Amino acid sequence: MNSANRLTMATMGSVQWLVFLLANALALPVVIGSVFDLSQVEVAELMQRTFFIVGLSSLLQGWLGHRLPLLDGPAGIWLGVFIGVGGLASAQGTDLKLTLQSLEFAMIVSGLILIFTGWIGWFQKLMFLFTPLVTGSYLMVLAIQLSGTFMQGALGISKNQPTPNLLQAMVSISVVVLVFSLSTWGKGWLKSFAVLIGIVFGWSAFTFIGYHTDTPSITGWFQLPGPFAWGIPIWNGSMIITGVLVSFVLMSNTVASMNAVQKTISETTTSSSKALNRAGLMGGVTNLLSSLFSTVGMVPLSVAAGFIRMTGQKERRPFLIACGALTLFSFFPMITGFLAQLPGPIAYSTLLAAFPTMFGLGLNTVLQEPLDARRMTILGIVISIAVGIMSLPEKFFQIMPTILQNIIGNGLLVGMILSILLELIWKPEKR
Repeated sequence: MNSANRLTMATMGSVQWLVFLLANALALPVVIGSVFDLSQVEVAELMQRTFFIVGLSSLLQGWLGHRLPLLDGPAGIWLGVFIGVGGLASAQGTDLKLTLQSLEFAMIVSGLILIFTGWIGWFQKLMFLFTPLVTGSYLMVLAIQLSGTFMQGALGISKNQPTPNLLQAMVSISVVVLVFSLSTWGKGWLKSFAVLIGIVFGWSAFTFIGYHTDTPSITGWFQLPGPFAWGIPIWNGSMIITGVLVSFVLMSNTVASMNAVQKTISETTTSSSKALNRAGLMGGVTNLLSSLFSTVGMVPLSVAAGFIRMTGQKERRPFLIACGALTLFSFFPMITGFLAQLPGPIAYSTLLAAFPTMFGLGLNTVLQEPLDARRMTILGIVISIAVGIMSLPEKFFQIMPTILQNIIGNGLLVGMILSILLELIWKPEKR
């Protein structure tokens, strides 16, 4: 292959990675904006910061961390915490901006723990806590917790809109079906860009039926993302516990994503200890950056393995170029302001389509080991209690000390704590 062809292939590869990075970051700022009642301008600024951190953290990981073509994106565990804590704060009448500041503090705690474990080389040693039962039940509970919130969002149901708009709801359901169908049965680029296709289709349909959002009044064509847009982090005792727990989940997710991409690239099923520790340390840095620039904490996303398998993009250079391009792309607020007009129901719909796969992945992970009476009982206890907590009214948690409200009131965190404790305490019988 001559130099011109290599340049063309590298350029096309970089463009594909750039679109894939955008597709995995586009919807989440709109969802967070809906949960925390952010204005259209605030959503646009959050989208700018999210693009900046996704590009920068992916670049840092690919260059200095795991050194794989493996993108970073908003972590599912952080999304669950943001939605859970935000819903509880809204029901209790707590200032949502103060809640966001306490979440910044939680990301600092998580980031420092990841840096420490990666620096001293303990990253892989702590993985014994995350057995297939713990990891699988976590994914199943996460899918259950988020599906209710995302279903309401997809149908346009909120505090100010208790009944859905029928026409908009029909479009949202169509988007869910489209994205799920493409990601499940699609081939090639249709499968890789299912989320982006769903966003384009849904946004076009909403525009056609007359859905309108106010255009953010953003001035200037170039602007660097500002630090602590939500305010200076606030010390919160319950958020220390949250940050600790989340850091362990991020470790597990990082290992799983690295192994999936490593297997796709070289058929090697496991990553080296040095690579894992570098990834952990750099993951801590990116979570500190997420706090500094007021966005949702990042983690390597395992969907990269499927993208590499579909496109054949195994080289690191096009990936790094795309990460740098997205970082620079975030400096243009006029563009991110336009993207922030993405209708909320469409953002919810494109992400909702992933939950059946997430639940199935969790169940498949649990079944990696025989489902005997002990493991079945633990799984039943974890799901029953976690889902039961989700169904309790928010006022119930107001009788608890503040330090416990954000922990006990979050079914996902309670379920994860239970699964780890039961796996450690209830040992399988020796045969």
